Amino acid sequence: MMLPGMENSSEQEDIHSQPLAARMRPRNIDEIVGQEHLLGPGKPLRAAIERDSIPSIILWGPPGTGKTSLAMAIAETTSSNFVHLSAVSVGVPELRRVIESAIRLKRNLRKRTIVFLDEIHRFNKAQQDAVLPHVENGSITLIGATTENPSFEVNSALLSRCRVYVLNPLSEEHIKLILKRAIEDKERGLGSYALQVDDVALEFLADLANGDARIALTALEMAARVANDGHIDVDLIREVVQRKVLLYDKSGDQHYDLISALHKSIRDSDPDGSLYWLGRMLEAGEDPLYIARRLIRIATEDVGMADPNALVVAVAAQQAVHFVGMPEGNLALAEAVVYLCKAPKSNALYRAYEKVKEDIETTRNEPVPLHLRNAPTSLMKALGYGMDYKYAHDFPNAKVDQEHLPESLRGRKYYTPDDSSSS
Repeated sequence: MMLPGMENSSEQEDIHSQPLAARMRPRNIDEIVGQEHLLGPGKPLRAAIERDSIPSIILWGPPGTGKTSLAMAIAETTSSNFVHLSAVSVGVPELRRVIESAIRLKRNLRKRTIVFLDEIHRFNKAQQDAVLPHVENGSITLIGATTENPSFEVNSALLSRCRVYVLNPLSEEHIKLILKRAIEDKERGLGSYALQVDDVALEFLADLANGDARIALTALEMAARVANDGHIDVDLIREVVQRKVLLYDKSGDQHYDLISALHKSIRDSDPDGSLYWLGRMLEAGEDPLYIARRLIRIATEDVGMADPNALVVAVAAQQAVHFVGMPEGNLALAEAVVYLCKAPKSNALYRAYEKVKEDIETTRNEPVPLHLRNAPTSLMKALGYGMDYKYAHDFPNAKVDQEHLPESLRGRKYYTPDDSSSS
């Protein structure tokens, strides 16, 4: 027989067995910190949640910005049946059972089902196709959460039936507010520890978190467990965190956003911006040879004939990285980046090759003109191969006036040097 109060005690024990980040998850919309552009007074998403009439939506944002918290707040608000699934563990059979149950609920009790699919980007095409018709006919309302760009990771047909809401990284002020709540909350947080957290330590932790509340709360919990007399200072935070967590995903948006920032900074001849984005990629663990390949592309696309030596420097950086490895190779890449920044810029070669590609794709691929063909046999000579070819070295300065394009493209100009091109 359970004694009075034992049930509450058991619930408290169960709560505190969870990580701090899970315990402090917002219980309703008003407890969600940040995302005012979505959840501020009068905003359409907030109004839809309060009316319990949300459509199918995709929540897209970096880790720790509140996607799952927002879905859980919707679960607390809605009168609909709410089902939480993770794309990491759920398969098509389980998904079909959920949908069949949703159809029965809607038919028999006129009650709709909201399916929250966490990490929807991990669903393959077959799994997404299994959801599509039921979202389309209204059997379920879908809430998908993803850290990846849904334009690439969610089927276009499914994406077109959902409204995408973008969650922003939390500001340092947002993170500090969340941390203070956790420090003071005796029911779910660390209030019973009577912690004394230095303001400087709090600011340092908020900065380290890089907009991710989960990282901040995890570090705070680790520090609280080892703090002497409940005192947490900057040194203790440094000890438990070791180093700043860099937002980066080698196959996701961060990868493409950062390499784009590096490329454009070099194109704009900004060595400071270029070195910063290079460092962001290298320190987060990007493959240095991937960066080296991109620098070679920049040397040909954006510097080109304005400084042909840029290609030599870029290739040398690739060879240096391959030879000495990392972290020593980072300076070889940094040297190439600064060289490319300082070099004059010309895209004349790039524009020329784009014109060549266009003509190859849109015009007839004619045979090589006879005078440019090799004639190793008497039959070929008899057929006119090599006839009237002018050997350049028989002319002054090896310059010869001779057509080298097919008949339909005669006179076509591809390469037009600009003022910065060397030739």
